[in-house]
Amino acid sequence: MRSRRLDYSESTRSALVNSAVELFTKRGYASTSLDEVAKRARVTKGALYHHFSGKQALFEAAFEKVESRVFGRLEEIVGGSGTPWERALAGLREFISSCLDPAYQRIAIHEAPVVMGWERWREAEDRASFGLIRSSLEDLIEAGEVDEVPVEITARLLFGALHSAATEIASSPDPKKVGAQIEAVIVQLLHRVRRT
Repeated sequence: MRSRRLDYSESTRSALVNSAVELFTKRGYASTSLDEVAKRARVTKGALYHHFSGKQALFEAAFEKVESRVFGRLEEIVGGSGTPWERALAGLREFISSCLDPAYQRIAIHEAPVVMGWERWREAEDRASFGLIRSSLEDLIEAGEVDEVPVEITARLLFGALHSAATEIASSPDPKKVGAQIEAVIVQLLHRVRRT
């Protein structure tokens, strides 16, 4: 049986992370204070420090929340029904759609590499996105949809291309237009490597 204290602690932490996601999305890391996060979450600053050692730890929790939402949807698609080809295309479309989300753009694409540092950010991205890309590629090869290729290297190249695509979308004054163009180009390229 769970204690009230544990429930309260989890709800406080969740409120702080949700508050941080909102504020970091609107104002960015540098322009958001811990006082504002605590106030928006309706908790004391002491409660914030009970859960997080500081602003960077709070940012990493916000990053994790944003990333896990995207990763959860992608994992569901990639592991779902349909052929490996259909799942790969649906996963691509979902990823591009995720890149249109302001929280994902600001926190995961623009700010995380700077706030977390390149190495930590890349490790976090590897844990989430890279594994899905590699497993999708393995499924496509196993199903005979694409030719046999070195999986690790090809997955790394695809990962790099998708990261560049995300940056282009997030940096564009017209993200929807750029997202549609990127999707069209990647689908075209995928059709060229597909076995017929």
